Amino acid sequence: MISNEEQKKSNDADVLEAVLHHVGDMGRYQKLLFLAMLPFGFFFAFIYFVQMFIAVTPSNHWCKIPELQHLDLEIRRNLSAPGATSGGNWESCKTFDVNWTKILETMEPPVEDTPMIPCPHGWDFELSDIPYHTVVSERGWVCQYDSYAPTAQAVFFAGAFVGGLFFGWLADNFGRIPALIGANLIGAVGGLATIYTTEVWDFILCRFLVGMSFDNAFMMMYILVLEYVGAKHRTWVANMSIALYFGGGCLSLPWIALWLNDWRKLLWFTSLPMLCVIFVPFFVPESARWMVSRGRVSQAVTVLRRFERVNGTKIPDDVMDEFIVSSNQIKQNRESFLVLFRNAAIRNSMLLMLLVYIACSIIFDGLVRLSNAFGLDFFITFTLTSATEIPSVSLLTILLDRWGRRNLTAVPMGLCGIMIVISLFVPKGIPQASLAIAARFCINMSYNAVIQWVTELLPTPVRASGSATLHMSGYIATVLSPFIVYSEITWSLLPLLILGITAIVGSGMSIMLPETKGLPMPQSLADSERIIRERSLCGKPVDVEDVENEHENEKSFIT
Repeated sequence: MISNEEQKKSNDADVLEAVLHHVGDMGRYQKLLFLAMLPFGFFFAFIYFVQMFIAVTPSNHWCKIPELQHLDLEIRRNLSAPGATSGGNWESCKTFDVNWTKILETMEPPVEDTPMIPCPHGWDFELSDIPYHTVVSERGWVCQYDSYAPTAQAVFFAGAFVGGLFFGWLADNFGRIPALIGANLIGAVGGLATIYTTEVWDFILCRFLVGMSFDNAFMMMYILVLEYVGAKHRTWVANMSIALYFGGGCLSLPWIALWLNDWRKLLWFTSLPMLCVIFVPFFVPESARWMVSRGRVSQAVTVLRRFERVNGTKIPDDVMDEFIVSSNQIKQNRESFLVLFRNAAIRNSMLLMLLVYIACSIIFDGLVRLSNAFGLDFFITFTLTSATEIPSVSLLTILLDRWGRRNLTAVPMGLCGIMIVISLFVPKGIPQASLAIAARFCINMSYNAVIQWVTELLPTPVRASGSATLHMSGYIATVLSPFIVYSEITWSLLPLLILGITAIVGSGMSIMLPETKGLPMPQSLADSERIIRERSLCGKPVDVEDVENEHENEKSFIT
């Protein structure tokens, strides 16, 4: 519960807010930091989606027959793929068990009742919908091996879980900058190493390494910048950085892939620039909020003085003196994010936030991976769904401080679920794809609202590791996402049904969370608890007697 020490930190948070206000809520330095988020937003998009473009499966393939390789592609298919000459779908995973030398003499396909065998020599791929060879087409990850690509994607998210644990801990104990550098470096190493893989196991290992950087490669910069901007600027900085930078990366990726026309070159293009993170310490300051929470007051003052110089502002001497005195009296807090779960109010809100974030993650990732399932061009469909990022998040930016985090999570997610359910009953193609794009528009709003929401609910000492914990819950869920999409082999509409139900349930849960609109970022657990108690639909103001009773309960919980 709220201890005297935590209450003291809560009061000191007001002093820190006053200092940051005098530095400038959105001065020249904060604007430069906003621009500095650009490369990391693009890296975020590339890390997340590049595997879709290096491991996408061309729609048309059939058994490879060495004796027929000198013939044209269409002739090879008509001779070797059962059903190819009948005008319908042909057999992709089996071929005729015949003497192919004799077939070449007549150039007539075997009769339909000829015995068939699984492809003995791999597959031929028609590179029409995907105009370049991918890992799947090069290595034959189809038919009995078609689970390799979704497994690699699942392992990617398993890496994201491990990376979230490690880099969240690193950010809260050693600073946002070391975590930002480490996440981007391991992403670059994993991406470049993927180019030189030859088997399934080494490809999966490299995608695990890239997964460790996922989210953290951007979110550490995101958290750091939000900790420097004023409350009235936080919403547009948080959301426009994602809309413009992450959205720009999503829009450009399919056309970069088509331009390079080679999955290895695509990895070079998207992984090598991440090494520029080594220059970050020369331009980006460590979080003053984090330094205060760790008792590094003199370093925080040095950073704030730099802000004064760049912004052309001046912190009044009495305000700075009060900040230094109060900050030096704060006992360094090195508790782990598990402290959040010792408090009933914070624990319940965090668990609800975890479930809502899981729902957003599954729906967002699932809709992206269904880009190839609506019967339209893969690259155009991906571009159209990604194009929803900028207008949806821009709209969110306009409305979030007016309507609040709770409304703009619950309502768009509910609408998303309704549109996905409707898509079950419309024809495949443009009607179904249109509803999916509209659903993506809505889930973009909910997803980004939740990302900002949690940073405004968690206190500074555990903000990075707490955010990482939330995001890790999403990683666990998205391990399932490739297999949810893969479930279409059982029933083509099953993925949409799962996503629709998930959206409706997630919308209902988000209504029970506390509203943080217009509030300063909490510096202590006391701040977070007060927000939860006073701003939840069923909340109530903190009562001294309640505090004492719950404090006794917490002692029993810890014991």
